[in-house]
Amino acid sequence: MVTDVIRMHLGNVRAALRGKVEDRLDEAAQRYLQAGPIARVDFSAPKGEEALIGPDSVSWRIFKNPISLFIGGVTAVLLEFADPRVRTGVWEHSTFRKDPVGRLKRTGAAAMITVYGAKSVAATMIGGVRRMHDRVEGKTPSGEPYRANDPELLNWVQATASYGFLEAYSSYVHRISDADKDRYYREARGSAALYGATSPPASAAEFRALFERASARFERSDIVFEFLNIMREAEAFPGLARYGQRPLIRAAVELVPQRARDILGLGKRYGLRPFEGYVVRRLARRADRLMLRSAPPAQACVRLGLAEDHLYRRRQH
Repeated sequence: MVTDVIRMHLGNVRAALRGKVEDRLDEAAQRYLQAGPIARVDFSAPKGEEALIGPDSVSWRIFKNPISLFIGGVTAVLLEFADPRVRTGVWEHSTFRKDPVGRLKRTGAAAMITVYGAKSVAATMIGGVRRMHDRVEGKTPSGEPYRANDPELLNWVQATASYGFLEAYSSYVHRISDADKDRYYREARGSAALYGATSPPASAAEFRALFERASARFERSDIVFEFLNIMREAEAFPGLARYGQRPLIRAAVELVPQRARDILGLGKRYGLRPFEGYVVRRLARRADRLMLRSAPPAQACVRLGLAEDHLYRRRQH
C-alpha cells in the first residue's frame, strides 16, 4: 500500500515537471515561429471542419514529431536533388541560398497545413502554391527544359517527401508496420492530387518501383554538397536544440537509398558516426511524447473536438 502511494506521488511529480517543461518549450517554439507563415494560420478553426486526412491516420501520428520531420525533410530534398530538373528549379527559383531558415519555415508550414489544417485552409494554400509554381520553368545546365508543375516532377517530389517523413519516423522514432506504411502512402494521394501529382505511389512497393525508374536520371552535383553545408549552418532549431542539428543531417543521409548515395557521392563520412544513431533515436522518441499546446497537431485536435493530447497518448505502434 505504501509503495503504491509513493509510486503514485512520484508519477504526479513527474507529470507536473513534464508539464512545466512542455510549457517552456512551447513558449520557445512560439517565439521562434512567430515571424514565420505558420503563425498566421489558426489550426483550431473553423471549429469542426475536417482536415484532408483524419486524426487517427498514420500521417497525423508521424507529422507531430519535429525531429523526424526535419530528418525526413532533408532526406527528401537529397532525393529530389538527384534529378537535375528538380534540382535546377529549386536552386534557381527559390530563396533557399539567401534565406534557408525562411524557406524551411515556409516548407514546414505547408506540410503542417496540408496534414492538420482545415480542408478549406489547405485547399487555399495549395492553390497558391500551384499558381506560384506556374511561373517556374527553365532549362537545366545541360539544356533540358523543366516546369515546376510538370506532373512527372510533382510525382517525384511528392514521393520523396512521403518516403523521407515515413522512413525517418519508422527508423528513429517507432517502427511502422508494412501495412501502415502502405496506408500512409494511400493517405497522401488526395493532397498530392491537389498539388498536381497524377500518380504518386500508393504503397511502399510502388515507391520502390518509381525510385528504380527515376534513378536512371540521377546525376551527381556540387549543389547537393552546398545544400548540406547550408543545412549544417542554418538556424533550423531554436536555442540549445541547434547542437543536435548536424547529427540529424547525417541521420537524413543514412535514409537515402544506397544507389542514390553512390550516384550523389554521399559516402560513409556523410552518414551517422558511431553512437550518433542512439542519440538521434533518444531525441526523436522524446520529441514524440512532447505536446506543444500551440502547435498544429494539438490545435487541430481541439478544432475537431478531441483532447489536445489525443495524438500523444501512448499507443501501440
